Amino acid sequence: MRRAVVATTGISALVVTLLALKPHQLPALGGGSRTPSASSSSPRATPTGTASDASTGTGTFTGDPVDTRYGTVQVAATLTRGKISAVKILQAPNQNGRDQEISSYALPRLTQEALDAQSAHIDAVSGASYTSQGYMQSLQSALDQAHA
Repeated sequence: MRRAVVATTGISALVVTLLALKPHQLPALGGGSRTPSASSSSPRATPTGTASDASTGTGTFTGDPVDTRYGTVQVAATLTRGKISAVKILQAPNQNGRDQEISSYALPRLTQEALDAQSAHIDAVSGASYTSQGYMQSLQSALDQAHA
């Protein structure tokens, strides 16, 4: 009887602890100290579309390069009537074989998620946290330009 009470109490405590956890939220661009951020010395990228294209959300917009622990990540987003139609990887970590391996499996997944979500608010790829964060920040900067 005593084991049942102890087990029930332990399970209840675990459930309460799990319910108290908040879901993961993406930090704001240029966020906290643990988040890789864009270099302040890098020039602001400009859209390749015309000014009138930017107002309609059509064209290809180059995101800011984001320096991460393992290298720079930069993307360009192509929008058609305000919808993300393609994302091109301009820069990705590739200093060694492991960086190339991570980029080769993470970046296509991130691109597909961005196309599905039509947003930079996507889940990070497990095992590629820094690359994922850099991708999301660069994509968000491209989308900001498109909607400016």
